[in-house]
Amino acid sequence: QVQLVESGGGLAQPGGSLRLSCTASGSIFRIYAMGWYRQAPGKQRELVAHIASGGSTNYTDSVKGRFTISRDNAKNTVSLQMNSLKPEDTAVYYCNAQIRRHVLDGSGDYWGQGAQVTVSS
Repeated sequence: QVQLVESGGGLAQPGGSLRLSCTASGSIFRIYAMGWYRQAPGKQRELVAHIASGGSTNYTDSVKGRFTISRDNAKNTVSLQMNSLKPEDTAVYYCNAQIRRHVLDGSGDYWGQGAQVTVSS
């Protein structure tokens, strides 16, 4: 069994900051790419930021320069620092990880439970 548990999020004013964290636990042999997605009401889920196992990152254009993704491989954790928040950042944010549970297994996609981020004055 593998679980991804998110923490953080909440309410922020425009221009403010929030931080999301996600920790993977359970039967894990190796974690490959990790990322954050978001889904706003009435919209499709979109990739926000992605970080490879080696640390290379990429971001959707709308968050470049404002959001920073990072990971701590020793703690199986991925974080998203969100600065200069805008109302259009309001969404449920989901962490994602590609995880191999056993040396003989292939990798699979795992998701966190979602964390609400609301940006409003």
